[in-house]
Amino acid sequence: MPYACPEALVGTDWLAAHLADPHVRIADASFKLPGITPTARQDHDQGHIPGAVFFDIDDIAEPGTSLPHMIPPPDLFASKIAALGIGDSDRVVVYDSAGLSSAGRAWWMLRLYGHHDVAVLDGGLPKWRAEGRPLGTAVPSPPQRHFTARFDPALVRDKRALFENLATRHEQVVDARAAGRFDGTAPEARPGLRGGHIPGSRNVPYERVTDPRTRQLKSAEELTRLFLDAGVALDRPIVTSCGSGVTACALAFALYLIGHPGVAVYDGSWAEWGLPGDTPIETGPAR
Repeated sequence: MPYACPEALVGTDWLAAHLADPHVRIADASFKLPGITPTARQDHDQGHIPGAVFFDIDDIAEPGTSLPHMIPPPDLFASKIAALGIGDSDRVVVYDSAGLSSAGRAWWMLRLYGHHDVAVLDGGLPKWRAEGRPLGTAVPSPPQRHFTARFDPALVRDKRALFENLATRHEQVVDARAAGRFDGTAPEARPGLRGGHIPGSRNVPYERVTDPRTRQLKSAEELTRLFLDAGVALDRPIVTSCGSGVTACALAFALYLIGHPGVAVYDGSWAEWGLPGDTPIETGPAR
């Protein structure tokens, strides 16, 4: 059973052979929670795939909001991406330092703003390093290119939409957080948030979509079984959620690989829903 969308995933051999291709742009989308050192940017500066620019999730975001790395307006996104040297005609390959934790966020954001020629590096930086491939420390200075942002509202949801969905249950909500955070028995990484999950959610911890040894995506058969076993119907609409809209994109990517036509991401995720207030929550395993 092959992937339904194999073009969304590239191997290290392919990338190594295209490092000098002027129309292939590489973006390191590694991310760490605030307060963790060294930061993802510092890790990037110490060694990255040659030619890779740093896709800073916290910088390519809406300014002036208390919620973390919310999506920016289209014009701001376009200017940030163009400044990275990514243009409309480029093939973009994104990766992160964990394999697939935050690279999915960059993949999803580019698609959200209309750029579909984007792929994830299978196995990410861990596989690249394990194979002894070259790393660079030079700061790339690619010429600014023209990027046209074409926002696709079908790929994102806000709190209001999730609230309305509680009544209609039109869309399935799949939570990418670890089981303990989902059921409310483990503390949240961000202080001040309640424990639990959006009522009716299913739980597929994001790290389960990759092989723990190689960090590569699991096969199409394994991914299909993973979601079905969690009670997710693959022929119905899906919204993914997580702590702050980052690892939710790893699930969106895995579902895209196996052919789901258009998974949406709840951008605010638990950083918004879990705040003290009137949003209802459930605890315990998925019902």
